[in-house]
Amino acid sequence: MSDRPFKQVLLYRRDLKMRKGKIAAQCAHASLAVFLSRQVRAVAVPVADDGTVGGEPLDPGRTMVLELDEAMAAWVRHGSAKIVLSVDDEAALLRAHQLAVDAGLPTALIRDAGHTEFGGVPTLTACAIGPARVEDIDPITGPEGAVATKLA
Repeated sequence: MSDRPFKQVLLYRRDLKMRKGKIAAQCAHASLAVFLSRQVRAVAVPVADDGTVGGEPLDPGRTMVLELDEAMAAWVRHGSAKIVLSVDDEAALLRAHQLAVDAGLPTALIRDAGHTEFGGVPTLTACAIGPARVEDIDPITGPEGAVATKLA
C-alpha cells in the first residue's frame, strides 16, 4: 500500500446545536467505531519486566496489540489525521454516509441514545468516513464534494 496521505473525516449535525463537548464525544464515538471495525485481530500480550514488548516501551502489566488492515495501519503510521466538519441536517449526514458506503470506504453512523440531550429521543448525530486516501474522501466531503460541509 502506498504512503499517499490518508485522513478520516468526522461529520456532525449543525441543526442539533449540540454543546462543544457533545460534538467532541459524538465524533469520538464515530472515529472509534470505524477503528474497531477495521482491526483484523487483537491479542493480549504480556509486557516484559523492563516495560517493553519487542523492544518498544509500554506500560507494565498487560497490553493489547492490534493487527490492523493496510489502510488503517497506514493512517496510524502517518499521524491519524482527522478533519471535523459540520453538515446541515440528518439528510446530509445520511447522504454522506451512503456515498461512503457506495464508494467502499470505511464509515460509521452514530445514534445518540438521547439520555442527556434530545429529550430522550435517539438521534443520529455524527458520522466518520475513513480513514482512506484523501482523493477517495474529498469527492464526498471536500471543498467541491457532493455533500455541503463547513469547517467546525
